[in-house]
Amino acid sequence: MNAAMAYGAPEVADNSRGAQLVAQFNRKFQHYLDKSVPHIKERWAGWGFAALVYLIRISFLHGWYIVTYGLGIYNLNLIIGFLSPQVDPSKEGPTLPTKGNEEFRPFVRRLPEFKFWYRSTKSFVIAFCMTFFRFFDVPVFWPILLFYWCMLFYMTMKNQIKHMIKYKYVPITFGKKQYGGGKGKGGIDAASAPVKMDK
Repeated sequence: MNAAMAYGAPEVADNSRGAQLVAQFNRKFQHYLDKSVPHIKERWAGWGFAALVYLIRISFLHGWYIVTYGLGIYNLNLIIGFLSPQVDPSKEGPTLPTKGNEEFRPFVRRLPEFKFWYRSTKSFVIAFCMTFFRFFDVPVFWPILLFYWCMLFYMTMKNQIKHMIKYKYVPITFGKKQYGGGKGKGGIDAASAPVKMDK
């Protein structure tokens, strides 16, 4: 009798061959994800390829509009998380200094760039796989869905930009000067740090 069973806890370790293969696949997948973190341009090129393949497939199929609408809503939600600060300044107070003698606090996203890329790419792959199943092709009048999504995008981005202006933060970090990230300086770039994905 092992220690877990002696204390009344159920045995949760699955030592079957299938579980070992799944664990091995997860370890390899996580390893390659960690190696891809610093390659931002290559990752987003892969995202662009996945999005293009999906859009080409949808344009030839002339269907699965509800799947595309759900994909658009999900990615809009990801964009809002990417543009939003981790701590909401309307609830926690200002996070950036407004005077010269205040402490500088860098902008921290609610959804980091890597997780934004990973979730968005995964959503396009899942939506692409859904187009192979006819029961996901719900008959809808697609211009209404497109109009509703455009209105939702406009209203959401308008509120987000108002929030940025009111609390004086800029979520764009491309092109900003970085300190301590060069070779031999002892600093570490956030983009090159490994990220453990929660599945």
